[in-house]
Amino acid sequence: MLPALPTRDLDDILDRTRDLWTGVRGGRLFITGGTGFFGAWLLESFVHANARLGLNAGATVLSRNPEAFLQKLPHLGREAALSFQRGDAASFPFPAGSFTHVLHVATEIYAPDSDRTALFERDVQATRRTLDFALQAQASRYLFTSSGAVYGRQPSELTHVPEDFTGAPEPSDPNAGYGHAKRVSEFLCARYAVQHNLETTIARCFAFVGPHLPLDGAFAIGNFIRDAMAGGPLRIGGDGTPYRSYLYAADLATWLWTILFAGKVARPYNVGSDADLSISELAHAVASTLAKGASIVRAREPDPLVPPLRYVPDNRRAREELGLRVTVPLAEAIRRTAAWYHQA
Repeated sequence: MLPALPTRDLDDILDRTRDLWTGVRGGRLFITGGTGFFGAWLLESFVHANARLGLNAGATVLSRNPEAFLQKLPHLGREAALSFQRGDAASFPFPAGSFTHVLHVATEIYAPDSDRTALFERDVQATRRTLDFALQAQASRYLFTSSGAVYGRQPSELTHVPEDFTGAPEPSDPNAGYGHAKRVSEFLCARYAVQHNLETTIARCFAFVGPHLPLDGAFAIGNFIRDAMAGGPLRIGGDGTPYRSYLYAADLATWLWTILFAGKVARPYNVGSDADLSISELAHAVASTLAKGASIVRAREPDPLVPPLRYVPDNRRAREELGLRVTVPLAEAIRRTAAWYHQA
């Protein structure tokens, strides 16, 4: 069983989105992927805003296994504003009635041993099905959570990738299905906006940290926090040279709600911090924050002739058009994440 999110974080999300919730009053939201990392933050911040602002709104959450989710977070199962529907985003039966907002947050997990052709097809089909549902439900706004993977390999000389960068995943790369699926899904969002006048919004998401981020998966920062909480050593799986940036999940939720409510139609916004650091620097940052003196082990030494990979957004569009900003520094984000997991 996992604890609720910190009230401080939920209050902060509400304070920064308070004026945007007017259109949700008395409304109905439909959320796919509501039981994942993004979804848990969206659900808890929705419930918080709903109660504090007296919105009298409700949300239906699509999940492949709602019982497992509610075993982990039973406090959400007691929320009258939430209902859960079992199903897959690519094939779910449409719930009856109208909905004011549709948030398509679900995505397929492209594990190394998975059938990536099938995952690509399901990813795209899920976007199309949720768009079709938004039309039938007469939704006023639709949010699609895309990814920085749409840009393909970021050139080493481009420190921060902007939304108008025209790079793309390599077409002949058999492992690039995730990025291609997100690109096709963004195209569908743009076409539905033109053909059906559906107000689609697009959030291109990068890397994050916060409660609910898995500590035993493919996310370096989660693995480092796990290692530091155990006293070390912190293990770097590669050479430590790739550059990333990390946005705290309370900022993430604020950005996603703002893009849904106020983002320009079919206009992608990068979602992520622009404070970049290498994976090696990240390991040292986590160690200095949570486990001073812990050793750091690197799987291999870097090749000085190979430029480091980068996956870092330029977030000026979100800052200048929507007034969004990074409010939680990395060290504080690491501390808050570890503190929440200590309660679990």
